[in-house]
Amino acid sequence: MRDPEEATDGPTDPRVHPEQSPGFGEEPEGLEDIEVSRDVTLGEATPRELQATDLGPVADHSTVDLIEDLTSDDIVERRRAALALGEKRPTEGVLDALIEIGLADDDSDVRQFAVESLGNVGGDGATENTRERSGEAAQRALTDDDPWVRAEATVALDRIDRTAYEQHLEALLEDDHHAVRRNAAISLFKIHGAALLETLLDLSYDDSERVREWAAHLLAGVDDERAEGRLEEIAATEDEPKVVRSTAARSLNIDVGKFRRQFTGGLENDSADLPGESRLNRQPDL
Repeated sequence: MRDPEEATDGPTDPRVHPEQSPGFGEEPEGLEDIEVSRDVTLGEATPRELQATDLGPVADHSTVDLIEDLTSDDIVERRRAALALGEKRPTEGVLDALIEIGLADDDSDVRQFAVESLGNVGGDGATENTRERSGEAAQRALTDDDPWVRAEATVALDRIDRTAYEQHLEALLEDDHHAVRRNAAISLFKIHGAALLETLLDLSYDDSERVREWAAHLLAGVDDERAEGRLEEIAATEDEPKVVRSTAARSLNIDVGKFRRQFTGGLENDSADLPGESRLNRQPDL
């Protein structure tokens, strides 16, 4: 089990704190006793489509092969190519393919994986040209009709240069989808830390429990009576989902300095179990 005072990459998640997840240790007698309060998108993905983030089948493909795959009629090949190109050397050809082909694809997953790859190639160690082109493309993706593409574009901007895109991140706090608002809040907390208090207090009243959960988590890094008071209020509010209340309760018991020193947030590459899988952005396909 994790140290309960150790800052984690995010609030309670079945893969992070299974022993603290809603319903843990309970034995419902029937389906009617199981509370489902989280938003889950039911889809009709085939088993093969669900394996699109497995890059094993294209591990030996060259950059030229992957660019060709990005124009395939096979949706899984296109998705894999969009992800795999993020692992290649960011040549002009790779950037052109991701921006002009990947981000223009009719499939939202291809677009999401393409912008994820742009965040990878435009991040640490990228040349000025690569960083600039990747950032501009990710910025344009913020207007995508699909919220998960916008959410991934937020992650990409965080990786490329969160400080340079701070104004865009601030504007994203008004997006109509919880994942975008949440990602923007995490990135802004990385920039401002405790100075983000007023914003976090506002987000703790957000319509989405996901956003309120993250606001409660991030308030653990703010040494202020208002933060403590709000966390106590959330933890004691019976109308709040259990996951939000338990997150607030844990935040009250976390050492503020330790939290800030250890916080990496949910936007880092190592938060993914597989290439392309982000705990923040993967839309459940059940």
